[in-house]
Amino acid sequence: MKEKILNKAEEMFLEYGFKSVTMDDLANELGVSKKTIYESFANKLDLVQNVSIFIRDKIHQEIDEVISKNFDPIQEMFEIKKVIMRRMKNQKSSPQYQLQKYYPKVFANLKQSQVCKMEDCITHNIERGLAEKYYRNDINKVFVCRIYISGMLNLKDEELFKDSELTPKQLYEEFMKYHLRSIVDTKGKLRLSELEKQIEE
Repeated sequence: MKEKILNKAEEMFLEYGFKSVTMDDLANELGVSKKTIYESFANKLDLVQNVSIFIRDKIHQEIDEVISKNFDPIQEMFEIKKVIMRRMKNQKSSPQYQLQKYYPKVFANLKQSQVCKMEDCITHNIERGLAEKYYRNDINKVFVCRIYISGMLNLKDEELFKDSELTPKQLYEEFMKYHLRSIVDTKGKLRLSELEKQIEE
């Protein structure tokens, strides 16, 4: 039952926001009593914490599966992008905004975990890109990695992008183009062009 609750709560939180969904809403969707939910989770905060970890772990597992397939560095970024895009809703409002506003400690812990994962993935990707000559050999690995992390985190800042008229998915698409086009070398440009054409077809 606990996993069933986590799956339904994940679906509802990502659709409507962590604050907006009540325990009553969740119980009604599951067709159970609130008491049943409280047998697995002490309160709403406990549920939010567990759902956040549940979502994070699933995303990290999917990213690890992509990395294990040993794509070239640019395709690896495209495949990771697909993982992220599947998780994003085509909407103006971000559920992470509610998480940050109403559950700041949960958000802070989740953010730290995300930063660590991004740093590991991007550092490894950059090193491979340099070794395989897809990326410019004059880039500063630490700088590129930290700028990527900063950019990814700030994409979720609704105040920063409120006048952009771009959905979360569109923002992420633009950011990935910006990131890759700024670091690729000649070989990388050709590979990037190939992958972008495949998406268009």
